[in-house]
Amino acid sequence: MVQSKKIFCDITRCIACRTCEIACAVEHSITKDLFLGMLERPRPKKRTFVHFIERDVSRSTACQHCEEPPCMEACMSGCISKDEKTGKVDIDRSRCVGCWMCIMVCPFGIISRDITDKNKALKCDLCPDRESPACVDACPTKTLAYESRDEFLKRIKQAKKVYAHSHKK
Repeated sequence: MVQSKKIFCDITRCIACRTCEIACAVEHSITKDLFLGMLERPRPKKRTFVHFIERDVSRSTACQHCEEPPCMEACMSGCISKDEKTGKVDIDRSRCVGCWMCIMVCPFGIISRDITDKNKALKCDLCPDRESPACVDACPTKTLAYESRDEFLKRIKQAKKVYAHSHKK
């Protein structure tokens, strides 16, 4: 079975610069340009958020594209679906009725209301027109990674080995 890719965040690297948020908004703008995007009405919406866990500890958070998405189960209009091949959870905004049940049940609190579009639900779509999400590519500290769970765990395991070897007494 091919594992789906997800966005992973290494909180030890996040400096809360919010570049991921800006890149997300620009990618979802009409012009795909930072300065021209600021003139667009309605303004482009970000779909990733920097959260502060505690002092000096932050992380970028986007939709986790859950294995069993509670948002999909709760959606009264059936506009949320999951692609079984890629693992991507999508919202068909043309069918969304703005009931916000998805917002209420999301365990990560990451689905938001787009009040400029008839109160439709809004969440990370993994930048479908790109190889990897804009937030991942823009991160200056490489805090974010777009990979399978196994790839991520392998990389973390390797980093632990390197760290342990470099700190031997």
